[in-house]
Amino acid sequence: MKSILIPVEDHAAMGSVLTTALRLAERFGSYMEGVALGPDFAQIAAADFSLGGIVIDDRTRRELLDEAYGIFSSFMQSNAIARAQTESDKPYCGWRGDTLVTDEGVGEYGRIFDLIAIGRPASGIHQPRKATLEAALFECGRPVLIAPPQAPEKIGDCIAIAWNASPESARSVAFAMPLLLAAQDVPVMLIPGARMAGPDEMQLVTTLRRHGVPARTVPTNETTKGPGFAVLETAYSLGADLLVKGGYTQSRMRQFIFGGATSQILAEAALPVFMAH
Repeated sequence: MKSILIPVEDHAAMGSVLTTALRLAERFGSYMEGVALGPDFAQIAAADFSLGGIVIDDRTRRELLDEAYGIFSSFMQSNAIARAQTESDKPYCGWRGDTLVTDEGVGEYGRIFDLIAIGRPASGIHQPRKATLEAALFECGRPVLIAPPQAPEKIGDCIAIAWNASPESARSVAFAMPLLLAAQDVPVMLIPGARMAGPDEMQLVTTLRRHGVPARTVPTNETTKGPGFAVLETAYSLGADLLVKGGYTQSRMRQFIFGGATSQILAEAALPVFMAH
């Protein structure tokens, strides 16, 4: 977890994204790189010549760039984060150039990072966008760290794993191994009604223990609200400060229509979620 990409734009959860990324970076002495996240002006211009009444021109691009850089720079300065590595165990930061990066660009550029930190999507204006999450999740081939609306005080002491034996769950656990090895407690639960053919949670725990991970099985809390809520309520009851879960096992359309653990967690999680697809 030595390199973290942080797409920066002015939304309500941006402070939480930056703080959540910093909490993790403090554990590994990570490099955090900010990029200015902006709309795809070429696509917008093909359909219309304005964005919400704002003329699309170089001045608009510059204003968005300056705004994003100001958010990132102010946060790093206020937390005394250096722009160059001074000690191997201390986090440091950098800023990517002078170009707005689209959601698609985040998906492409993020492939060289260990992790992409984004906000939990929400409806309404001035909120993190689902398009950014999906680009990072489906196009990077890397895990995402999804920050909740309120930043955690700590991250990585108690890491809950939501397991359903899917390839997505397996990839998420594999990507999370540096975090799991550093954790004090790793409870593993089975996602209700979502288990695929494959190893059960006890078999996963056995494998993790071989690596030195302090893993244990726990029962999933019962609830009538759905599998995602059951996972979240179990994680909260355990005092987990991070949830590791695979991406969409069902198709996104099916999750959208019928619901599912991933959709419910993305809509409701009040703790950081580590996810890969």
